[in-house]
Amino acid sequence: MANEFKQLSFEYRIESNVVRVYKVIDLFAGIGGIRTGFQQAFKEYAQFVFSSEIDKFSAQSYQANYGESPVGDITLINETEIPQFDVLLAGFPCQPFSHAGLKKGFEDVRGTLFFDIVRIVKHHQPKVVFLENVKGFKNHDKGNTFRVVKNTLNELGYIVYAEVLNAKDFGVPQNRERIYIIGFREPLDFEFPTPPKCKVKLGDILEANVDEKYTLSDKLWDGHQRRKLEHLQKGNGFGYSLFDANSAYTSTISARYYKDGSEILIAQQGKNPRKLTPREACRLQGFPEDFMIVVSDTQAYRQFGNSVCVPVIRALAEAIFNVLLQKVK
Repeated sequence: MANEFKQLSFEYRIESNVVRVYKVIDLFAGIGGIRTGFQQAFKEYAQFVFSSEIDKFSAQSYQANYGESPVGDITLINETEIPQFDVLLAGFPCQPFSHAGLKKGFEDVRGTLFFDIVRIVKHHQPKVVFLENVKGFKNHDKGNTFRVVKNTLNELGYIVYAEVLNAKDFGVPQNRERIYIIGFREPLDFEFPTPPKCKVKLGDILEANVDEKYTLSDKLWDGHQRRKLEHLQKGNGFGYSLFDANSAYTSTISARYYKDGSEILIAQQGKNPRKLTPREACRLQGFPEDFMIVVSDTQAYRQFGNSVCVPVIRALAEAIFNVLLQKVK
């Protein structure tokens, strides 16, 4: 299998400094949101040499947009079959660690998908490890899960930085908080990027002409309103969320958006609200306009809801690239 990933070595010169291309692998790749941000930041200095994604529909989108089909289940791939690389990217699933916090080293993460990251990092020792997860990851299991991840990376020889960033602070009209965990093998003067907090509004990403199929039926809209009223009577704020073109941002789009769209409904004058279109969901995550949507609406909503906010990734990747450049000067 390793022969499938044979790569050439490259060098580029920037202002008389030799800058190598950084070889990158993309694990739990989804539709390539993290990859897109790194490609935008690193430009020709990123060479993707391996990717893995178990979901067949996400793999279809990945192949259509990046010209390569990810391998499947990473748990079945031997780390020796992965080509040498410099940067590991992974938006890995959050799983409970059965021994979290018991200080058993690598044993703490066995049986979790994070263990597959660990064994790959341990073998290849890349320069950078970039991980993304939900905001609640840091406090999961009373903080033990995050502590085990950080301690494990430390054991592997990495200096670890972690911070929660919000998509709405990076030019995207979506309230989406995620934790980013970045490990460097060498001491580098890294700082998380300062959010630009440029003003945007939902209308910036809405389509002008939307098919009527995205408008909620009377039955579905009545159900949304009834459930929201029931929640209000119970004293909680659950239920649908309604936005319009002037809204500064929406709530977080999730993988369940395809079910009823309740977390983000768009107000329409004189008729029921509507769901976002798949293209609007794509824009809400900051993907480029030429990103190809090659799957059904249901799968597209799942994929964008599971993905990352690309402008946040790009800002982080630029900060990483800048400190790597400082190292070669």
